[in-house]
Order: sequence, then C-alpha cells, then structure tokens
Amino acid sequence: MGLFDRFKESAAQMQTQLLAKKNDLKSGAFRDASMAMCALVAAADGTIDPSERRKVAQLIATNDVLANFPAEELQRRFDDNCDRLAADFDFGKVGVLQQVAKARKKPAEARAVIQIGIVIGGADGDFDKDEQQVVREACYALDLPPREFDL
Repeated sequence: MGLFDRFKESAAQMQTQLLAKKNDLKSGAFRDASMAMCALVAAADGTIDPSERRKVAQLIATNDVLANFPAEELQRRFDDNCDRLAADFDFGKVGVLQQVAKARKKPAEARAVIQIGIVIGGADGDFDKDEQQVVREACYALDLPPREFDL
C-alpha cells in the first residue's frame, strides 16, 4: 500500500474515532480549539488562499463531529482565527495556538482536536509538510506527543 493510500486510510480511521466520541465533544473549549486548529491548517503555509478558506469552511459545516455546535458560531470562530492569522501570521499563530491549548485539560478533547486537524489537512488528499508542522505545534500546545499521531 502506498503512502497516499495509508494516509487516506488513517484519516478515515480518525474520522470514525471522532464520530464514536461525538457525544463527549460538546464543550466550549473543544469548539474553540477545533476552530483554531482548522484555521491553522488553512493557513499552514503562512497565507490563507480564499479558495482554501472556503474549502475548510465547507468541511467544518459538513463534519458530523462538529454538528454539536451551531454552524454560524463555528464559522464566526473560524473566520476570527483566519483573520488573526492573515493580519500577522507569526503573531496571530501565537494567539491561535492559545485557543488550541484550551482543550489541554481534557485529554480526549485534546486528541480529538489533533484528529480534526489531520482530517481537515488531509481532506484534499495531500497532508503537506506545512500542515503537518502546524498540527505538530498544536500537539505541543496540548501536551501531546506528535508521534502518537505519526507526526
């Protein structure tokens, strides 16, 4: 099995794991951290292309795990984080990683945030090195070992 096929299988397994935990992922900390994670993945290369922003917003709106929250609230939080990153990527990243860190107190939520980042990053079939790097940084913000997620 090729690397691409293994990655697709891994992302599908993560989505299945997330769905199994859906009823446990209802806190405001998880909501905020997952939207920050989505923004980090969208801006992983230091810029946010409008088409990529739309793609990620669409993935957020259709992700069953995030259906616990009102779509407009998720969209607003995602947009706020994207705007922060677009204004000044390096400075904005610090604040967005602080949003990610909100899920640190609950290990199941912290892992779910990382899994969402991987699922979103790989949705286009290419979980590139920049996306892997921001997810790795999010692992550190959540006190999780990146190797747990093959990062």
